[in-house]
Formats: sequence, C-alpha cells, structure tokens
Amino acid sequence: MSITKARLLKGIHVAHAKSTENTQTIPMPVPSRVSIPMLQHLGAPCKSIVKPGDRVLVGQLIGECAGTFCAPIHSSVSGTVKAIDSMVTTSGDSCEVVVIETDGTQEVSSDVKAPVVNSKESFIEAIKNSGLVGLGGAGFPAWVKLNIKPTQKAEYLIINAAECEPYITSDYREMLENTEDILAGMAAVKKYIGIDKVIISIEKNKPKAIEMFQKLAAETKAFEVYVLQSKYPKGAEKVIIYDTIGRTVPEGKLPIDVGTIVMNVASVGFVGTYLRTGMPLTQKRITVDGGAIAKAQNLMVAIGTSITHIAEYCGGIKGEVGKVLMGGPMMGLALYNMDTPVIKNNNAVLFFDEKQAKEQKTTLCIRCGKCGYACPVRLMPVSIERAFESKDTERLAALKVNLCIECGCCSYICPAKRPLVQTNRASKKLLRETKK
Repeated sequence: MSITKARLLKGIHVAHAKSTENTQTIPMPVPSRVSIPMLQHLGAPCKSIVKPGDRVLVGQLIGECAGTFCAPIHSSVSGTVKAIDSMVTTSGDSCEVVVIETDGTQEVSSDVKAPVVNSKESFIEAIKNSGLVGLGGAGFPAWVKLNIKPTQKAEYLIINAAECEPYITSDYREMLENTEDILAGMAAVKKYIGIDKVIISIEKNKPKAIEMFQKLAAETKAFEVYVLQSKYPKGAEKVIIYDTIGRTVPEGKLPIDVGTIVMNVASVGFVGTYLRTGMPLTQKRITVDGGAIAKAQNLMVAIGTSITHIAEYCGGIKGEVGKVLMGGPMMGLALYNMDTPVIKNNNAVLFFDEKQAKEQKTTLCIRCGKCGYACPVRLMPVSIERAFESKDTERLAALKVNLCIECGCCSYICPAKRPLVQTNRASKKLLRETKK
C-alpha cells in the first residue's frame, strides 16, 4: 500500500528524541505500596468492592463498574488494603483510590483463568472482564468500542502503531517484544467482530518494526502494513483513518460510522495476552525519559505505582525538575504531585529539567496563519481564539471547534506562543455549557 500525497493531512515536524528506542523493557520491582484509582477510563468511575484490612491478590477484581460506559479495575499486587481514600486525577476529576500495602509474594488470584471465547458475545464479555481501555492515551473502554451494533459494519481494523509523540517508545518496544500476542489479538478482533481487512499503520521512523511486520504480513496474508509519514500527529485517530484509508470522520461521529475501528498496538497486544493467560490489565509498559531523570528506560510497572517510586528506580532526579509529564510533551498532562500513580492508559513519564520546561513569553498574534496551515483537521485557531474571547458561541460552532483533536500543533508552531490549544479546549467546554 503506497502513500497517496493528495490524501495526507497537515501537521508539524517535531524532534523525535527517542533515546530509549533500543532499550529493552525492564520489569520494575513491585513497590511497597500502590494506589489504584477507581477512574482509569472515559466514563463513569468504578466503585471499590474491598475494604481496609482485606487481603487482595494479583488480578482480583477490586472495582466494579457503576455504569454502562466503564471498565472494571483489578489489583496489580498481592497485599493488604490499607485505606479507601480519595484523589484528584490528572484530568481534574475526583475519585476513590484503593491503597494497598504489598506483601512481595505477588500471589495470583484463582479467578485468573484464560477465558472461553467462541462467539462475538463471549469475546466482548471477555474484553469487558479484562478491564482493557484504549492504551494509546484516550482510555476509551475497549469492550464498548468493539461492541458494535448489528446495523453497523466494520470494514477496517486499523492498528495504530504511529507513536508520533517525541520521547515515547513504549509502543515500539511492544511491537518488538510482544509480536506474537499482537498477531493473536489482531486475528481475534478480526474474527469475532467480523472485520474485512486489518491494516497496521506504522510511522516511517520505525524501520525495524516496519520490516518485521511487512515480512509477517507477506507470510500470513492476514493483514497489511501502511507506512505513515514521520510527522506529528499521525497517531491521532481521525488523522490515521484519513491517511490510511482516505475516510473522514464527520463532526460528532465515531470511526465506526465510517466503517472503521482503530485500536492502539498495545491494546491489540493485550487482547492476545489476555486470551492466552486470563490476566486482566494490571501492569503497563511506559517510557521514562527527560533531562531531569538519571536513567532513561522502558519499564513494565504495576498499575498504581507512584511517580516517586519510578523516579527512585531510575536512579533519582538529577538537578532541578522543571516539569513532570504523564504522557508526551505535545498532549501529555503536567503533574502537580509526584505521588500520582500510573494508570492503565499512561504510556510515558517525562522528567523535564528547567531548560526543557521553560515557558516562552506570549506576545500579540501577528496573523501569520501558521496555526491554520499546521492544523491536521483544517481548523482556524486564530479565528477560534477571537470568537472565544468575545464568547461568541455561534461563531465557535460555525468554526467547528469540536473537531479539534487537541494535538497542540497550533501552539507549537505559533511564533507568538499563543496558548491556542488551551483556548480550543476552553471553547469546547463553553459550547457544552451553552448547550446545557
């Protein structure tokens, strides 16, 4: 499958900074304590079903879904529940958190068994029980995405292996280290959801992965490989759909509305692992990098491990920390507390020194138009900024601000360093409040 230039969306070139791409993933020892939030997905938070003093085991259900748009949560360790507390998440929501003091044995729950899957219904139930959410960052409950209506048809399964954010290499290591389960996950989704064609889309800056999957595609005839330009944000869902198959997801619609399901490569790899082992989502592969950390590396960590423990394991902080990010520098979230725990959809922790974190002074817009030229979904951020400042909600709706994927291209390219992506985010909130 060749790249069609006429079909490519815009974006920006950013420094890849992938210093850990050749660093094999290391299992991090289980910390003395984990804090497992009951909200690790889009939708309703889970309700904890354990109490202080309870002994819990690895893979044991500790958080039940309180709504239909949710994913259950399991213990990543064996140990004793010390407290049911509350915390503020990186997104600003408040939720319960189960604090567990680990015993070091990592005893596995007897409930952990490979699921019996022989139909679409049993497959969806298995994915729901696994606790899988989108591991690319959004945290969309996977069973909801895969549970398409009888009137809907998924022609394409696009495996998102772009990993276009600077620094992050956890998905790349997933491709090299968990290949067999990725293939098994692809096959299972294709079979039980009834998908016609599977395409794995990989950014051009990952030649080893491209070569390996092209060889596997030729041998198995089960999927195709599409090579994406090395340009940010090729991993954004709407962008990768358009670049790979030339279809546009309309405002307010989902990929399935254009016959497509998009899954992150780590999500698909987990599907294969879960069907083989029955172990729910209790650990996460993450990249640790940045100028303020002593040793950059890829780690497999227990969900609920604090950023403090991760920093200590990586040799500690060197110099002064300017900012700690959960995720990449383009779309990641700055942390206010080093006690923040790793959750399911985290793929990186970046420790930036003062130089990397230094914010540039904002000046007046010079109407250069670079933000609109760089926007991958063809919005006009400078016009959106004007409409937001005047609280003109009709104009914001007409400018299609809800199509914004919050990739940060506009803010990155702006010579005046205007906070355009933050304004877009605030504009969408203003529209939601107006509708209410």
